[in-house]
Amino acid sequence: MNISVPRRVTAVAALAALALGGLAGTAAAGPQAAAAAPDIPLANVKQHLADLQSIANSNGGNRAHGRTGYKASIDFVKAKLDAVGYTTTLQTFTSSGYTGYNLIADWPGGDPNQVLMAGSHLDSVTSGPGINDNGSGSAAVLENALTVARTGYQPSKHLRFAWWGAEELGLVGSKYYVNNLSSTERAKVKGYLNFDMIGSPNPGYFVYDDDPTIEQTFKDYFAGLGIPTEIETEGDGRSDHAPFKNVGIPVGGLFAGADYTKTSAQAQKWGGTAGQAFDRCYHSSCDTTSNINDTALDRNSDAIAHAIWTLSGTTTPPPSGTVFENTTDVSIPDNGPAVTSTVNVTGIAGNAPSNLAVGVDIIHTWRGDLVVDLIAPDGSVYNLANRSGGSADNIQQTFTVNASSEVANGAWKLRVQDKASWDTGYINGFKLTFP
Repeated sequence: MNISVPRRVTAVAALAALALGGLAGTAAAGPQAAAAAPDIPLANVKQHLADLQSIANSNGGNRAHGRTGYKASIDFVKAKLDAVGYTTTLQTFTSSGYTGYNLIADWPGGDPNQVLMAGSHLDSVTSGPGINDNGSGSAAVLENALTVARTGYQPSKHLRFAWWGAEELGLVGSKYYVNNLSSTERAKVKGYLNFDMIGSPNPGYFVYDDDPTIEQTFKDYFAGLGIPTEIETEGDGRSDHAPFKNVGIPVGGLFAGADYTKTSAQAQKWGGTAGQAFDRCYHSSCDTTSNINDTALDRNSDAIAHAIWTLSGTTTPPPSGTVFENTTDVSIPDNGPAVTSTVNVTGIAGNAPSNLAVGVDIIHTWRGDLVVDLIAPDGSVYNLANRSGGSADNIQQTFTVNASSEVANGAWKLRVQDKASWDTGYINGFKLTFP
């Protein structure tokens, strides 16, 4: 886990839950209900950790960015995935004068327009081998990926796994990956699950509270084991989910604790030692294979499988019906007057529906500057976004509007106003879908 907090990581869960084809609502049982997740063998996860320890031992005692131990770690994970049929990509970047590496692994099949990602950072700090931070998350994600292959799992969504470089230097690898996704590719990622330090020796059971659907998926798993959870706050914004969250992608994850102190109340419900850090070897040379709680590692590895199988087994269909669309670009003046894009609706009898799908495609370098409204033919205003999302780029999602009081036919407008200086953009498209 990275020790510095990014300056601009904003909460976008409310918008993310509305995203086109997003995860919200997809976990319910139905014709494509998710298959039950298999058990993830603890022995296999621990073997991966032993292998990462051996790599560190052979490379100066660490697996840090720019050191030989990190490249050997990436090569180790890649070889495992290549052997079972993954399509792997080694993405390179430069940080602190050294070449860094992200490993991306795609499991063939699934809807390419609905991608579920799970990832972890693979680098350690220079002071130790980084077995809990973050060999634990990396090994568990690896074994989950191998289990997908071993069981021949074919989910509705497309599965993508990732191992990030240079997280300890400020989330460098994951930022590079997200920043180099086109807006089209970003829109395909319907959720990112992050796992950083899940085997802490004095563990807690913490769940990210970013996307409500992902959060509930993890809570349901632990509730089934009779294990209470708490909301994760120690590492908020300090791990690789932050770049995804910052561009509006739904995120979630698990955490067992770092250098915060376990309270008496936490020790009562989870066991362990009150008044002691969750991980006394955090960022230290003693973060070895001896620095792992097997029970926490086992439970969290299985929880990862539960989330992957639950969230990938169903697909959210795109809105169907009669579509009216305007794809003419409209420039949005910086800190200037509102502009509009117009869609003329004809041939629809009666009033608009209570679930009118409003597709918005706005390209802008700071979405938090924007106020976005849908204006009905009679002038009624329905606010879609009111300077939400902070520094994230673009607003590319489908909103659902109860427009049942409006006559369907007529000129509908998307109105956008930039209310702050420095950032610019344009309306790339606007469409209405009548069921």
